[in-house]
Amino acid sequence: MKKSIKVIAFFVIVLMFGVSSSVFAEVKELQGAGATFPYPLYSKMFKVYNNLYGVRVNYQAIGSGGGIRQLIAKTVDFGASDAPMKKSEMKKAGAEVVHIPMVLGAVVITYNIPGSPQLKLTSDIIVDIFSGKIRKWNDDGIKAINKNVKLPDLNITVVHRSDGSGTTFIFSDYLAKVNKSWENKVGRGKSLNWPVGIGGKGNPGVTSYVKQLPGSIGYVELAFAIKNGLPVASVKNKSGNYVEPSVKTVSYAADVNIPHHARVSLTNTDSPGGYPLSSFTWLLLYKNQNYGKHSREMMNTIVKLIRWMLSDGQRFAEPLLYAPLPEKAVKIATENLKSVYFK
Repeated sequence: MKKSIKVIAFFVIVLMFGVSSSVFAEVKELQGAGATFPYPLYSKMFKVYNNLYGVRVNYQAIGSGGGIRQLIAKTVDFGASDAPMKKSEMKKAGAEVVHIPMVLGAVVITYNIPGSPQLKLTSDIIVDIFSGKIRKWNDDGIKAINKNVKLPDLNITVVHRSDGSGTTFIFSDYLAKVNKSWENKVGRGKSLNWPVGIGGKGNPGVTSYVKQLPGSIGYVELAFAIKNGLPVASVKNKSGNYVEPSVKTVSYAADVNIPHHARVSLTNTDSPGGYPLSSFTWLLLYKNQNYGKHSREMMNTIVKLIRWMLSDGQRFAEPLLYAPLPEKAVKIATENLKSVYFK
């Protein structure tokens, strides 16, 4: 009897003082979608976070373009992209979207030729291969900068992304910066009208094709190449140095001024030791979280997750071949996260 009286009294207090619904239920699942580029890292982070706090993150690695489309459609709680949203995409969103840099990574040139030699490549050679001008591995241009490598008389098969991809944006952004012909004829973007090649879905799809097809070449995130035992090329940077992709050389590329909106390109870095195909990857969320079925509790759960990813979660970056955010990037990311509100 006494227990029943206490229960009744509790509900009376709730009605009188408007106790939040979070007393009765907590948000235990979030929906996200987008970039495959950071998927190995996000997968690890979300698993650890679930173990720590009991919040499950259902993340669909469908490519940056898909993540942006689902964010705009408001079918996910956050999107993920390796390319900043374009003005036209921001307009379609209908409300302000916050870009929060999460980590740095490298897009690498990987290939399948006998012996898996360590190749050197210049921007001009990469452009000529991916535009179909260089069709054989024993091309004189490739041989000239790889004098100690036995290159086969083997046809080159270009493998590119078939889906809307931030990895494609990073790769094409670099090529457009270093080659006017590429910029004018092919351009930069998450999806391109490729001159040659076959398409694979996501970083896993491109990696799978390169692994299976002798003579193939493609571009993927560093972790996908290393995990699958594929070689990666050293690329000549703006300073004239051939730089192998690594956590350290990607970190060097981030030595730039970062605007408050955080939408900045790191490709073709001025850093002498920087890898030239480096980039931030971002989480995207609406600044005003009051939309659809969102609640203040949902917003708090999202913010808490991202705050953890920007702090404790960064320790998982380097073991998975990503570069943790530099201090100045963490500061801007944290400020952008603090600007999120529910009204």
